[in-house]
Amino acid sequence: MERWNETSTDFILLGLFSPNQTGLLLLLLILLIFFLASVGNSTMIHLIRLDPRLHTPMYFLLSQLSLMDLMYISSTVPKMAFDFFSGQKSISFFGCGVQSFFFLTMAGSEGLLLASMAYDRYVAICQPLHYPIRMSKGMCVKLIIGSWILGSINSLAHTVYALHIPYCRSRVINHFFCDVPAMLLLACMDTWVYEYMVFVSTCLFLLVPFLGITASYGRVLYAVYHMHSKEGRKKAFTTCSTHLTVVTFYYAPFVYTDLRPRILRSPTEDKILAVFYNILTPMLNPIIYSLRNKEVLGAMTRVFPIYFSRKTCS
Repeated sequence: MERWNETSTDFILLGLFSPNQTGLLLLLLILLIFFLASVGNSTMIHLIRLDPRLHTPMYFLLSQLSLMDLMYISSTVPKMAFDFFSGQKSISFFGCGVQSFFFLTMAGSEGLLLASMAYDRYVAICQPLHYPIRMSKGMCVKLIIGSWILGSINSLAHTVYALHIPYCRSRVINHFFCDVPAMLLLACMDTWVYEYMVFVSTCLFLLVPFLGITASYGRVLYAVYHMHSKEGRKKAFTTCSTHLTVVTFYYAPFVYTDLRPRILRSPTEDKILAVFYNILTPMLNPIIYSLRNKEVLGAMTRVFPIYFSRKTCS
């Protein structure tokens, strides 16, 4: 059992795995996923920056998604690994606030960015003649900046609230990062105001964008179904199915986690769901977008010609 010094303002993170051989193997798997996510998202950003054929709104938005995923997974995994290997699970009050701020910023901003990507596909397929105007470079920049700013404001509100409530119980957080709902279990005051704020925030940043994405892709799939060109129909369907796969992986665990009443939640289940949207999704996104996208695969052969020429020859 963790000991807690009542005079300390630090929090204690219990972590994801027990400090044994099984826990070590599972942590090494997480670190492998972290490595793959870092390499995959960095490669995607590098490809989009260097290849002129990918200098379009869709890939500009995709590069921002890769950047957010890179920062998202980096806000939790390195600290979790350090705590496991060092055996020191404490995190300062300020450090907990910083981690929580970056985690929530990436979570909110990514949800809005995925909605922007759905809007981009909707205009490109359903209103192609209006695409150069509705998804101009200026509009694309506004969508990206808006996602970052709104995500940051939402995150700041949650973090400030969490850091200003009194903690009169143990400061042991049953999680592998400073998750605000897990922190509130340690508060010595009624937190119904925050729970209502979480509900409103989840609706604004997750549920509403998800419904917008669903409506956009519903219109897109209807338009794709009525396309005369078989090749165009196949390309549009592949692009949309890729985006829908990413959206489902991201939104489903988040909505399920945040919209459940507290009495139906358990720390173990919350941690497993957090692994899915915070660790697995950042690794899967670049894989999904690269393996199912001929333009990205083509960019790889142009940007990394030596590697792909050797692979072809062998």
